[in-house]
Amino acid sequence: MTWLLVALGAAVGAPARYLTDRAVQRRALGTRPWGTMTVNVVGSFLLGIVAAAAGGSGAWAALVGTGFCGALTTYSTFGYETVKLASSGDGWGAAWNVGVSTFVGLAAAALGWSLGTAIGGR
Repeated sequence: MTWLLVALGAAVGAPARYLTDRAVQRRALGTRPWGTMTVNVVGSFLLGIVAAAAGGSGAWAALVGTGFCGALTTYSTFGYETVKLASSGDGWGAAWNVGVSTFVGLAAAALGWSLGTAIGGR
């Protein structure tokens, strides 16, 4: 049964990632991968909430944490876009992407964890 919850969450998370990335990139200035950063930060925040509130296990963790957040966030695209920036001669942009994505993603996860702890009463 857990695998079905993961699959259902992923079925919503993957299109949400694609649509969010495209919408953000259409409005973004420059060549920075704002769409990927957006989905990764939002996913980190949501996963922080779910992990803290659900204790990292159970139906909500499978559906939202593993399924939805797992399909919404994308480390492979983050890596690819960083390498693409570096190989195009934008080393500072690549370094910026790694630094900002990492810092903001961790901050979002910590904020989500704090909120999830308050919600879950842990």
